[in-house]
Amino acid sequence: MVAMPVRYRMTLSLNVLNHLGLNLYSNVPAVLAEVVANSWDADAKNVEITFGTDFVEVFDDGIGLGRSVEDINERYLTVGYERRAQGEAITPELGRPVMGRKGIGKLSLFSIAQTVDVHSARDGQLHSFRMDLESIREQITKGDGLYEPAEIMPHDHMRQIERGTLIHITDFKRRWVHNDSWLKKRLARRFSVIGAEYDFRVRINGTEITVADRDYFHRLQYIWTYGDHGQQFERQAANAVRQHKRTGSIPGTGDVWGWVGTVDKSGALKDDGESINKITILMRGKLAQEDILSEFGESGVYSHFLIGEINADFLDADEADDAATSNRQRLLEDDPRYVALKKFIQDELKHIQGQWTDIRNEDGLNKAQEMFPAIKEWYGELPNDYREAARRLFGKINQLPISNEADRRNIIKNSVIAFESLRYKNNLNKLDSVSIENLPAVAQVFADYDDIEATLYHQIVQERLSVINALQTKVEEAVKEKVVQDHIFTHLWLLDPAWERADGTEIIESRVTTEFGRVTALLSPEEKAGRFDIKYRTTSRKHIIIELKKPDRAVSIFDLAKQINKYRTALQKVLEEVNRATEPIEFVCIVGRSPQEWTNERERERSRRFLAEIDARIVMYQELIDNAQSAYSEYIKKSKDAGRVYRLIQELENWESAENEC
Repeated sequence: MVAMPVRYRMTLSLNVLNHLGLNLYSNVPAVLAEVVANSWDADAKNVEITFGTDFVEVFDDGIGLGRSVEDINERYLTVGYERRAQGEAITPELGRPVMGRKGIGKLSLFSIAQTVDVHSARDGQLHSFRMDLESIREQITKGDGLYEPAEIMPHDHMRQIERGTLIHITDFKRRWVHNDSWLKKRLARRFSVIGAEYDFRVRINGTEITVADRDYFHRLQYIWTYGDHGQQFERQAANAVRQHKRTGSIPGTGDVWGWVGTVDKSGALKDDGESINKITILMRGKLAQEDILSEFGESGVYSHFLIGEINADFLDADEADDAATSNRQRLLEDDPRYVALKKFIQDELKHIQGQWTDIRNEDGLNKAQEMFPAIKEWYGELPNDYREAARRLFGKINQLPISNEADRRNIIKNSVIAFESLRYKNNLNKLDSVSIENLPAVAQVFADYDDIEATLYHQIVQERLSVINALQTKVEEAVKEKVVQDHIFTHLWLLDPAWERADGTEIIESRVTTEFGRVTALLSPEEKAGRFDIKYRTTSRKHIIIELKKPDRAVSIFDLAKQINKYRTALQKVLEEVNRATEPIEFVCIVGRSPQEWTNERERERSRRFLAEIDARIVMYQELIDNAQSAYSEYIKKSKDAGRVYRLIQELENWESAENEC
């Protein structure tokens, strides 16, 4: 068999291959972006990408790689061919500004695959050859860096090519399993010139890539646009509720066009497990740097909501030095044009931060009211002096990078509690000093304060007003007596506002109960019949004995005094044993009928003084009601506010319970 004469030649060193080929890119979309860019430079109007599990094929209808073998060798197969330096900065047919510059994009194919077949036709002449990575390595190490791709015949199943280029990639280094939409999205984000508007259509397995495939315009809540394409971006960001036009001029450097946007929730910038919280830089419609936002070290909350695309063609001016790194994925940090671009973007971010903060503050209240009608009612009933503070609070909540709605609702609930707590302490300015980042933790702390019931009236509604309202009810004496029995021993504030909570130790109470049992056993049948219940409690280092008499029984002051002394003796015995005998004791007897000695006001006052001398007092059931109404009249006045806040908290908590059941 006669060997075919050598026709195609590639000249490069093994070092160039290693650095600019094997290690140029690490993923399929980046490699295919270089192939698509070559199609743009070839004046292609259509690019067809077809792929399976073991191959990728790219066909374009451009002008092809060259008219002759010599043309292909000198232009396509010469690594480092700088077409712009040869006067080819504009494509010959459509007058496009070319994307390629260094002439090394072709080597990117070997980053992902071992074998590349190329078929290219121009003026009816078809050229087909194969580049094999192992053969390239072998020939380079043996010779002078000259590699001769093997001429091949078109495949039987291959489409007929009269014009354009078909590249068939096989023998992948790593198995990749991705679907059409995944690849469409990745390629769409690497170009801003794909689509009918630019007469450059790219299809993947027959489906055309569109602007919508970038899959982020619909996520935008606010958008800032630059340059002449502002209206186009605003149309694409159809869900954006705020649009802002900005100048794209960088004095002394050039102009940019593009957009920066923010999303409603930072979680919206998660895509297939990856973050798209980035601002990309493009040159001549192609990705030049995947992210410039990370260069600024932004720590403000707003930065978690940012995404954008900035086109800066001045970075790729034909007459200037190349501002891109070898792999075309980053820009040279010390290039003056890049420095100017960074300064421009950083200034814009500061402007955006200010506007974003103001807008989110404005929208925070509306959003909270939309989530909960009770918030609207609560805010509407606030005095005017407090509304601005509440609006700022909801504005801060609206700035938090929260994706989970349940978390947002919980923060709203705790923040309302914190607001009400500080409001009734006349200390709302504390919320102004709370940073956005610390707001959830601070709100939770306020929500857990022990004295929250004293400053926020929804707890009072649940406990104190329910007791007082029960006592106010005009019912049978036996029922009223039962209400007292249920509540009096755990709500000592009904007897004395200073007795906030019972805090006696269980050990002392147990021993006192035992001693009281011995005393009770010695009572006469009549004395036992007149008693309803007796309890011991301590509060504020005072020991309290509370006896409930049956409502229909009239007591004698002197008989009551004898009983008091018996129980006092029993209690003092216990206190002496625990070295607390000097602590005060008080005896309270709650009765339904006036004592026998209360024949007139004078005798009533005399008996009261008598009981006071032995640290005792009598309280009538009706007197208990009247005292509660008097002592807690302020609470009663606030019951409307209490109910309002309580309804709000209940609505939030009921929502959480419903969510947990789902």
